[in-house]
Amino acid sequence: MAEETRLIRAVGRWDLTALAINGLIGSAIFGLPASVAHLTGPWSPLACLFCGLILLLVVFCFAEASSLFVGTGGPYLYAREAFGDLFGMAGGWMMWLARVTAFAANANLFVSFAGYFIPGLRLGIPRAGVLTALVTILTWINIRGVKQGALLGDILAAAKLIPMFGFVAIGLFAVKPELFQGSAMPGRAEFGQAVLLYLFAFTGFEYAAIPAGEAVSPRKHLPAAMLTASFTACALFTGIQAVCVGTLPELSRSQTAMADAAARFLGSAGGRIIALTAVVSILGNLSGMALISPRLTYALAKDGLLPSGLSAVHARYRTPHISILLYGLVTLGMALSGTFVGMVRISAVARIVPYALTCLAVPVLRRRYPAEAERFRLRGGLVIPASACLVCLWLLWQSPWRDALAAAGALAAGLLLYAGNRAWLRKSSSGN
Repeated sequence: MAEETRLIRAVGRWDLTALAINGLIGSAIFGLPASVAHLTGPWSPLACLFCGLILLLVVFCFAEASSLFVGTGGPYLYAREAFGDLFGMAGGWMMWLARVTAFAANANLFVSFAGYFIPGLRLGIPRAGVLTALVTILTWINIRGVKQGALLGDILAAAKLIPMFGFVAIGLFAVKPELFQGSAMPGRAEFGQAVLLYLFAFTGFEYAAIPAGEAVSPRKHLPAAMLTASFTACALFTGIQAVCVGTLPELSRSQTAMADAAARFLGSAGGRIIALTAVVSILGNLSGMALISPRLTYALAKDGLLPSGLSAVHARYRTPHISILLYGLVTLGMALSGTFVGMVRISAVARIVPYALTCLAVPVLRRRYPAEAERFRLRGGLVIPASACLVCLWLLWQSPWRDALAAAGALAAGLLLYAGNRAWLRKSSSGN
């Protein structure tokens, strides 16, 4: 719980909220309505709402844990403080892995949506040029200062929320009630698969927790930021699903559900507006990942779990520039090569590990810091943390075994890196 001293505290409450919103509202919502409707038909808004509510259990655990710390790392920090270096490394490494693969995938998705307006961008040298420019610009902004990166996130969060809420507000008046009728309630398996699909769209709230070492008042502002973003996403996603079901009879066959639905009640201009909103939304998600992900390797290196060079701080800008450069190089390489496709499937499983560790850490941290007066306190004893752990276990159970094995292999690689670094530190110490 020691105060972070090497980085500048310049991230305010609304910056944290925007970070969480950009993490939650990225690319998934533009493709999920059709997939979920295929499974559950007109019951799909209920599946979305149920998903948002059960994931709130995990968000509540993050809210309590975050109110105890002022340092960088988020779920890595909570796991390390509760269970030691090994579990901290596991949580931090898997969160970084999930965000590296997600960035590479979304960067290519950004190019695809940009190609809606300029088709030539999708292939060959133009595609490589756009990806390189995108990663370079985001890397440069974040090296120049955390405030600049947070300000970009603020702008992009507002820019995408306005048209998306407009889509819901106008679309609800165009909904045809008959499209919600005449369909039997889906089976348990179909409903569960639909919830699982949306559950991964509701992740990303932890974006706000990771750069807490650069927040003005993290213990006070983080719980509110994550909860505000989660409730916003729950209302927005449920509304979008309801509008898509109620305005698009062929929803389950649509590849661009929101744009097709908007074209129904707003005309072709509405479809273009939603396509542009998708570009902005994905860019906001990418800017959030470019800001928060390098803070994970910085925190791990600062605590001696990764090579110390990754904890270097720029003399002028006070940002972890080596970790930022590493993240930019890795994500650009994966995005350009296309080898990230298999890794993207790992990210869905990888993010469950730090979520589960945070939920397990809450009871431990309660005992360790019982007298913290400013903490965000959950009521009901162990009910919420235990329920959140069950949600994480259910998610792991639903994941294909091949993806779980691949994620386990990635975790093993991270732990080997950790063991090698510790051995090097011991050898250096004994030599000195």
